[in-house]
Amino acid sequence: MSKPKVILVACGTAIATSTVVAHAIEEEMKKRGLNVTTRQCKATEVPSLAADADLIVTTTPLPSNLGKPVIQTLAFLTGIGKEEVLKQIEEILKQ
Repeated sequence: MSKPKVILVACGTAIATSTVVAHAIEEEMKKRGLNVTTRQCKATEVPSLAADADLIVTTTPLPSNLGKPVIQTLAFLTGIGKEEVLKQIEEILKQ
């Protein structure tokens, strides 16, 4: 099996919101046949953790110069636009 793609999931406190988002992403990417691992963190920790990630998904604004693709979204909390974000995640991970 191929090495899993690492998705860094960030929110303000790395407790509730990032847990919901990380779980939803893992479930959906597995359904799509992608091997992923999520890692939750506080938004303030992203710059120091970004190097090990293939993608960063955040619910809060982040610096733009992280050197990795960043998706800022509330779709996993509101449900609005969730499928579009999942497609975007899938496309990035397949690159």
